[in-house]
Amino acid sequence: MCGSNAFRVLGLRQNHSQGLKPWKQPGISVSVLQCTKCRLNYSSPMPIPYDIQDHYGTPPENYWVPNYFEINPEYFKYSLNTLQKLKPVQPGMKALDIGAGIGKCMIAMQNAGFDVWGFEPSKPFHERAITRMNIPADRIVCSTVEDASYENNFFDFITFGAVLEHLYYPAANIEKAMKWLRPGGIMHIEVPSSDWLMAKLLNLYYNLRGSDFVSNISPMHTPFHLYEFTLESFEAHAAKHGYEIIFHERFAGNTYAPGPLKKVLTSIMNATGTGMQLTVWLRKK
Repeated sequence: MCGSNAFRVLGLRQNHSQGLKPWKQPGISVSVLQCTKCRLNYSSPMPIPYDIQDHYGTPPENYWVPNYFEINPEYFKYSLNTLQKLKPVQPGMKALDIGAGIGKCMIAMQNAGFDVWGFEPSKPFHERAITRMNIPADRIVCSTVEDASYENNFFDFITFGAVLEHLYYPAANIEKAMKWLRPGGIMHIEVPSSDWLMAKLLNLYYNLRGSDFVSNISPMHTPFHLYEFTLESFEAHAAKHGYEIIFHERFAGNTYAPGPLKKVLTSIMNATGTGMQLTVWLRKK
């Protein structure tokens, strides 16, 4: 993201969920590195599937309970309310959902007044968006960011909701999507944070047990997170590529801790900005 080649080694990550004693489990490990300039976390080597469907070809029914396919009026509402404060939606505005899944965000944006397009790399998800969610086939294509093509300066709003961490070239993907965005247009990005408190606590536990494993990212097993980001990652990239960060938020997310401890840890994360998720709102200059 920042262009620096300087890094430090955080530790090793296995190709399955690690638990509390990864050193007692067989598996294949890759190194997790952190950029010393912008603190972007990433794996080395970067495991690449033979085919993208090896990662994302799983049917959506295997991911969620059946009611996930129901239309919830609250879905994406918080983000749309935030967008309304940054750039009020006007008739005729165009929006793009990158990694559209089964199309729920596309439906929410359409209900908010946008003319909507989207693309999704998973064949099963793309098919369900059309057959179960009734997304018009000419508005959602099965494609990766690398293969997608739209007119330059076409969209007023683009969202990368929980997508960028799965992509092999996040900086290049942002640059490409920025070309599709009109000057003054807004891009919304949700990513896992390099500053997540729970990961740091688990890493400390591993270290105290004499292990060099870390809990960051999951490059070789679901959810196939290849990167974790910081605000500095986006600031460095923005300085070189014609956009600005106009707003950001951090959300605590799941602590994976029991009740009373969960409340304490959530409060700490909210107070210190060390939650699981980082959300940035970018505006093209």
